[in-house]
Amino acid sequence: MTGHVERNRAVWDRQSAEWVEPGRRAWASDEPVWGLWELPERDVRALPPVRGRDVVELGCGTAYWAAWLARRGARVIGLDNSARQLATARELQREHGLVFPLLHADAERVPLADARFDVVLSEYGASIWCDPYRWIPEAARLLRPGGELVFLKHATLLTLCAPDGAGAADAHLRRDYFGLHRLQWSDDESIEFTLPTGEWIRLFRSSGLEVLDLLELRAPAGASTRHPYVTAAWAHRWPSEEIWRLRRN
Repeated sequence: MTGHVERNRAVWDRQSAEWVEPGRRAWASDEPVWGLWELPERDVRALPPVRGRDVVELGCGTAYWAAWLARRGARVIGLDNSARQLATARELQREHGLVFPLLHADAERVPLADARFDVVLSEYGASIWCDPYRWIPEAARLLRPGGELVFLKHATLLTLCAPDGAGAADAHLRRDYFGLHRLQWSDDESIEFTLPTGEWIRLFRSSGLEVLDLLELRAPAGASTRHPYVTAAWAHRWPSEEIWRLRRN
């Protein structure tokens, strides 16, 4: 494993207990929702049809998204870097009587065949914890021609405005836009990644992917989140999250 993969594995193994109850609540719901503000997929409309299709989730965590898709008739595989997160996913599979393959692996080097999937999904998994110069070409490799990659991450504007440490994003730019790639917050040992928007597009094109949509998500008025780095008031004015939807040429 590369250094950031090993470090992120240790961090997520250590933090896994914090995600048991959120995972259990998500598994208990049949309504797929996106991100910090739990926006319903029926409103966001980011996903292609999944019934009867092969789907892999890169960075599945407790696998609630994989479970939602399996209930909708997808043949789904969940992959995650953290063995302890996957242990929670297996416990929830037993509780709900819903079984699909769970794979302990690095999303930058997926041990699955080329062109095996119709949809590759990541919601705050590979999308921020893996190096995009590695995981985007890997996701493209996994897709059949015409297959779609859908991923959600922090919006670039939130990354630029979020403070390093305590507190929430405000109306001040706190870091450079040019040169965005590897991020490490001073109060966290994990490594995150992002890119300037133009660099994302060039990377997609070089990986054989065409952009179908970029959805910039808005928090509903009066919404709340348990995450301290952004408020609903901020995210109602500016995008805190974005969903990219791409198709394999």
